[in-house]
Amino acid sequence: MKNRFLLLTIPFIIIFIGGFLSGIFYSNFKIEHLNMEQAPKSAKQPKQKQLPKIQQTQPNVLIGYVQDFRDPSAIDYSKLSHIIFSFAHPEKDGSVLMNGESALSNLRAMVQKAHKQDTKVMLAVGGWYHIKGGESYDYFKTAIANSTSRTKLINGLMAFVERENLDGIDIDFEHPRTNEDAKNLAVFTKSLSDILHSKNKELSIAVYSKIHSVSGEVVTSVIYEPTMFKHVDHVNIMAYDGQWDGEYNAANLSPYPFTENIVNYWTMLFEKHGIPKEKLVLGVPVYAQPENLSINQASYAAIINNDPKNAMRDRVEMNGTIYHYNGVATIQMKTKLAIDNGFGGMMIWELGQDAHGVHSLTSVMAQMIEEQLSEKNLYSIK
Repeated sequence: MKNRFLLLTIPFIIIFIGGFLSGIFYSNFKIEHLNMEQAPKSAKQPKQKQLPKIQQTQPNVLIGYVQDFRDPSAIDYSKLSHIIFSFAHPEKDGSVLMNGESALSNLRAMVQKAHKQDTKVMLAVGGWYHIKGGESYDYFKTAIANSTSRTKLINGLMAFVERENLDGIDIDFEHPRTNEDAKNLAVFTKSLSDILHSKNKELSIAVYSKIHSVSGEVVTSVIYEPTMFKHVDHVNIMAYDGQWDGEYNAANLSPYPFTENIVNYWTMLFEKHGIPKEKLVLGVPVYAQPENLSINQASYAAIINNDPKNAMRDRVEMNGTIYHYNGVATIQMKTKLAIDNGFGGMMIWELGQDAHGVHSLTSVMAQMIEEQLSEKNLYSIK
């Protein structure tokens, strides 16, 4: 009985062991197969997601105006995107005048030095004073008032651009005071823009701040056609000289609240007309205004040479006179204000008056611009 039972159970034992070994072999094969082939694909095909576009933001500009008598060797070009050589003077018939051979020689030397630092050089036409004396206004408005003189002025400026290897022109018409002025300036700007841009050159325009430094109201005595700004690369806002608003007050040269009002005005204007705010460039002074009007302005360099601690002030007394200016802290605040509001950069009047070394306002702005761009990681994800 015992042997018979054993004989009967042997087949079942063999079957059980065979099944167990087969299970192990199949499991290992299945695991290896899955590891080799990965998971089985679903019958559903998911849509491929498009990778985000990484777009590098344009570096903000740092533009410095330089008067024609400055020594080209005394300028630090390394931190500047643009130099604007000031000024070419328009004649009423559209001719263009320079301040003698010395100015032309300085321009040529400046172009060579700036281009070695990849800094662009533009020529400003206009300014407040004319080379023949008095305001430039009558000369400029007459030159752009008809097609003959306007064309002559454009051709004269383009001749300078081509002959002197310039990177563009800056329009500094101070200031259009009538609707006719505004219309003529718009026509001139559009015509000059078309020619410059066809040759891969730039066009900028210097503009009045349009804000009263005391009341904060919009100034209506200076008139622009906003659509004109679509044709320029940079709009350099002269956000200073507020001391002339109302009775003379040196403290209104360019205080921070005044600049806030200016930034708000130009931001809303450009947004209203659908013009990129990156064209806007906020101007700052590097000179000091005396409370005593009979005394000349002082350069920021003179303020620092008197006492380096003055860099952290906006007001100082020197030689018995109180001067108002923008120190390092105020310039830092203004630079942040401009970049935070989407402006394209900063502008300086005038480079020859800036200090050298650690207290240079040009260096302060360059560093602030770099820090602002670093915070944005230089990239925007779309």
